[in-house]
Amino acid sequence: MSKKIPVILAAILLFTVVASQAFGQTGATAGMSEKSLKYIAYFFALGIAVYGGTQAQSKAATAALEGIARNPAAADKIQTPMILALALMESLVIFALISTFLL
Repeated sequence: MSKKIPVILAAILLFTVVASQAFGQTGATAGMSEKSLKYIAYFFALGIAVYGGTQAQSKAATAALEGIARNPAAADKIQTPMILALALMESLVIFALISTFLL
């Protein structure tokens, strides 16, 4: 199922770009303006950043919890770097969110 998600996202982006030109007015305002394309690109990039961040966080948490389950004595040594890594991954997603709204 995870292989279908990029295809679905690409199809949504394609339909968004094509539909605006197909149903747009004729004349000087035909097509999408540069500003609207910028908004679409930024929010599409935000979606990719959030999806990538959540996938990375889930894989990191899964690996850490498997390590703790195999060796409970090493929980202190595993938990601190895992929390630091999760915080750094989340900060990248928050940076993408803030840069999108600073448009």
